[in-house]
Amino acid sequence: MSAIGIPPQMPTTPPEAFPGLYRLTVAQYDRMIRDGMIGENERVELIEGLLVTKMGRNRPHIVAGKIGFDAFTRLVLAGWHVAKEDPVVVADWSKPEPELAIVRGRAHDYLDRDVAAADVALVVEIAESTLSADRSEMTKVYAHAGIPVYWIVNLVDQQVEVYTEAGPDGYQSRLDFRLGQDVPVAIEGREVGRIPVAEILP
Repeated sequence: MSAIGIPPQMPTTPPEAFPGLYRLTVAQYDRMIRDGMIGENERVELIEGLLVTKMGRNRPHIVAGKIGFDAFTRLVLAGWHVAKEDPVVVADWSKPEPELAIVRGRAHDYLDRDVAAADVALVVEIAESTLSADRSEMTKVYAHAGIPVYWIVNLVDQQVEVYTEAGPDGYQSRLDFRLGQDVPVAIEGREVGRIPVAEILP
């Protein structure tokens, strides 16, 4: 969140794309949750200052999340842990809840503060009905935050898309991995192992 007196970083989506909409900051969003204006069971997340409804998950989506969590947990190095559907503050206007993330330290380290983009080595979104948004808006959100690696587990095309080389306009590199191939898992630029696509796709 922004320090007092420092103006919040502007969202990457141009305001003219959403005329007449009021954008929330992460601080306002958190306050609404704390005050009960947004209930714990309401499936929304803050993206570019807008409350976005999280789509319902079908059985393949749920299974992909579980097997992906198990696969990452087997590879993660000491000093890191795997988070599942936990919020990450990536900008003053965005607090997405990626399906999976490899996060620095232990879960207990975040009892008193949010996970921030600088704490994250890799994020994963599992995409079916959200594929277009995950390829467009979410690549901009995560890249602009400087998260080095972004995966889309693409249930539509049965592939894993790996985005790297984050920049202000998105990721500059995309590699697609299909059944029969292994996806490299990198933490801070170091490959720590590989996961077969068949172990990630349900």
